[in-house]
Amino acid sequence: MSAPRRALGFGWPVLVLLAALAAPRVVLHDLGVVEEGTLVNGLLVVVPPACWIAAVVWRRPRRPFLTVVVIGALYGVLLAAGHQLLWDAAFPGGPPTVGRLDPATGAAVLRTAAAVSSLVTGTLVGVVAGAVALLLTRLVRTELEADRPAPSS
Repeated sequence: MSAPRRALGFGWPVLVLLAALAAPRVVLHDLGVVEEGTLVNGLLVVVPPACWIAAVVWRRPRRPFLTVVVIGALYGVLLAAGHQLLWDAAFPGGPPTVGRLDPATGAAVLRTAAAVSSLVTGTLVGVVAGAVALLLTRLVRTELEADRPAPSS
């Protein structure tokens, strides 16, 4: 078993697949199919991290918080890539401008800011979901220990 798999409880392909559960929202949002504040958008925001948490509670890796933070960071990478690939579709009237900067420089500044923001957002989603996963894994462990019969003397 590889070191990351021992520490995180899952191999890299599974971690990437878990992160990819959140990718449809990026695509649907950037294409204007799903709008902020709708039930569908809410589900696309909440269900993937809930799946991350459920997978970690089920699998019980050694470091549940770290596992979900890694999934969130991978989601951030997918989020950044999605926004970059769908940049023109997200701004059908043309991308926003940055003051008096020439368009190429302004685009570079905005795209860089969007990428950094995506990485931070994904990681923070992982931190919040990781905290919930850590709490739940501890509660489940406590419940399992409470259900075990006491050793006889």
